[in-house]
Amino acid sequence: MAFLYAIGFVGNFIVPKSIDSGFVSGTMRSFLINAFLLGLFAVQHSVMARPWFKKWWTKIIGHTIERSTYVLIASLLLFLLYWKWHPMTSAIWNTESGAFTLVLNILFWLGWLIVLLSTFMVSHFDLFGLKQVYENFKSRQYQFPKFKANYFYAIVRHPIMLGFIIAFWAAPTMTLGHLIFSIATTAYILIAVKYFEEKDLIKYHGAAYQEYQKKVPMIIPFTGGSK
Repeated sequence: MAFLYAIGFVGNFIVPKSIDSGFVSGTMRSFLINAFLLGLFAVQHSVMARPWFKKWWTKIIGHTIERSTYVLIASLLLFLLYWKWHPMTSAIWNTESGAFTLVLNILFWLGWLIVLLSTFMVSHFDLFGLKQVYENFKSRQYQFPKFKANYFYAIVRHPIMLGFIIAFWAAPTMTLGHLIFSIATTAYILIAVKYFEEKDLIKYHGAAYQEYQKKVPMIIPFTGGSK
C-alpha cells in the first residue's frame, strides 16, 4: 500500500496528499520538517536492516516476524512522511516541450516498473516478510534466499534502487520540495548501498558476491563492475 501511494505522492496524482499539495508554510520551516521526516525514515531503514540490530531484535520478537515488522514500521514512517510533508512549490524547472514531457513521464513509469519487477526477481515474498511467516505457519524452517544474478540483477547489482532514482528524478515539473526529496533520497540510496548493504551482502554470500561486484556495476548500467 505504501508503495502504491508513493507513486501518486511523487507523481502528484490521485492521492489526497502529494509532494506538491497541501498547506504551504515558510521555506525554512518546511525544509526542517521535511528533513526530519526523511531522516527518520533513513535511520529506521538503515538501523533495523543491520545484522547487529536483527540479532538483538529477534531475541524479543523472534525470527519469523522480523522482516514483516521491519516492513510494517518502514511503511508507517512512509505514511507519516506523506501525511506531514510540507510542499515547497517554487518551480526549479517546468518542461514546455510536449515531447520532453512525454519522455519524462515514460521514464517515471519505467522507474516504478523496474522497482516492482526487481522485487519479484529477488523473491518478492521474502522481501516483504511474507514467506518467513508462511514457512513458520507450515512448521518449516525458513531458508535465506540463495544468491543469484538474473535478469535486471545481471545489469546492475541494485535495480530496485535504480528504479527509485529514475522515478524520483523524472519530473516534468520539478519543484523545490521535489528537488530536495530527490537529492536526499538519492544521496541516502548511494551511501546506504555502498557502505552498509554491500558489506552485509558480502557477509551473507562471501566470495560469490565479491566476484559479482567485479562484473556488475552497483547502480549505473553498463559502467563495469565496481565496489
